[in-house]
Amino acid sequence: MTFLDSLFPAGDNLTKLLRKISRLADRNEVPVYLVGGVVRDRLLGRDTKDVDITVIGDGIAFARHLARTLKVPNIVEYQRFGTAMVPYAEMLIEVATARTEHYEHTSRKPHIAEGDLKADLARRDFTLNALALALNSEHFLKLIDHFEGLKDLNAGILRTPLDPITTFSEDPLRMLRAVRFATQLNFQIEENTFKSISLVRERIKIVSQERITDELLKILAVSPHPSRGFQLLQESTLLELLLPDVAVLDGVEQINGHHHKDVLKHSFQVLDNVANKSDKLELRLTALLHDIAKPATKNFVAGKGWTFHGHEELGAQMVAELGRRLRLPNKITDYVSKLTRLHLRPIAIAFEGVTDSAVRRLIVEAGEELDDLMLLCRADITSKNPRKVSEFSANFDRVVELIAEVRAKDEMRAFQSPVRGEEIMRECNLREGRAVGYIKKAIEEAILSGQIPNEYAAAHEFFITNKNRLLAEFSTQETK
Repeated sequence: MTFLDSLFPAGDNLTKLLRKISRLADRNEVPVYLVGGVVRDRLLGRDTKDVDITVIGDGIAFARHLARTLKVPNIVEYQRFGTAMVPYAEMLIEVATARTEHYEHTSRKPHIAEGDLKADLARRDFTLNALALALNSEHFLKLIDHFEGLKDLNAGILRTPLDPITTFSEDPLRMLRAVRFATQLNFQIEENTFKSISLVRERIKIVSQERITDELLKILAVSPHPSRGFQLLQESTLLELLLPDVAVLDGVEQINGHHHKDVLKHSFQVLDNVANKSDKLELRLTALLHDIAKPATKNFVAGKGWTFHGHEELGAQMVAELGRRLRLPNKITDYVSKLTRLHLRPIAIAFEGVTDSAVRRLIVEAGEELDDLMLLCRADITSKNPRKVSEFSANFDRVVELIAEVRAKDEMRAFQSPVRGEEIMRECNLREGRAVGYIKKAIEEAILSGQIPNEYAAAHEFFITNKNRLLAEFSTQETK
């Protein structure tokens, strides 16, 4: 048994599928290969539900045969590209004709021509995605590696199969995919490959905003340390083209010995702090953008230093505009804008003398995102001074306590006796007035103190048993 055989055990669902494809390939006498991400992920020990098949011949015809074999009623065909999608169980099988691609300078949509396996693999973005496994029975699971992809995979290196200038120029989205894979897999981008990004970065302008935004969000989502992806974007100079409002956060200005912190490095740290606690994409995006307005609000005040007054409000407006430009869903944009506007509010509440109304206003404004806001605020503590970190953490602990206290008070105020006023008036022969309220209050106190459970039967029994006593108490209080 080879190491590849061990990656495809007999009982494995993917292995069973590959055996069926193998028999079908032999019957139709066409060479068929497993290619791309599924090979890479198996070698990395990762699961995948996307299965890419390359056929030396008519890929769509083979996909139709495969669909009949698997009893799949409908497939999606793309005649122009010679590919078809076959949904099977929890997998999505893409069957493609081996091809070459030629690109016009103004478009990333290729002109297609049939080709051999090596030409097909050469058009892939990176060598680790240019690996193939033979599926015909004579060489079942034999590795085909024309571009030393296995070597790069084992070394944790991203490299293009062909000249990177050509690869990135033909499909500029591959530059972003390089950053995404490096972030997702914790790989290094090979030096010449990485340098080439800055040389052809202007080509990114032919890519649709939707595709760019999709890759940016994937960089945010795929790693426990997503800041690495944005650091690579900055170093490659792509960041200033894709997110200029973020790129401008870089750097430190100093006047009369006073300097502010590097806002970009701070934002990256906050992003990783949040990612360490949450996989929520919207919250990670907020961490990256929460200080986006600091450059526009930066001001040096003699004797005091640097200030950024109003950066939270302006930041919320900038996020709204950025969301439109990136074509983000309104739900995400609204979330990020809201938390950006509120991210300084909790620390202000930590000071003594803040009223319940201020806390209540925060609870109402933050709404369902209150817990996310508090996580963001804690992640915003990036000081290297342990005393300051401890002090700020204690402040946020105090805010959490204040929020809990106000919520408890409001819940008690909102609580009402299961025995309603109309019933009390009827049983006690009373008119609407303070006596009714006194009895209701007594029932509520009995429930809140744990004397009786919060249910109608127990409350009614308490009322009937104690109504005369309570009326007497009320009458005594009224005559004093």
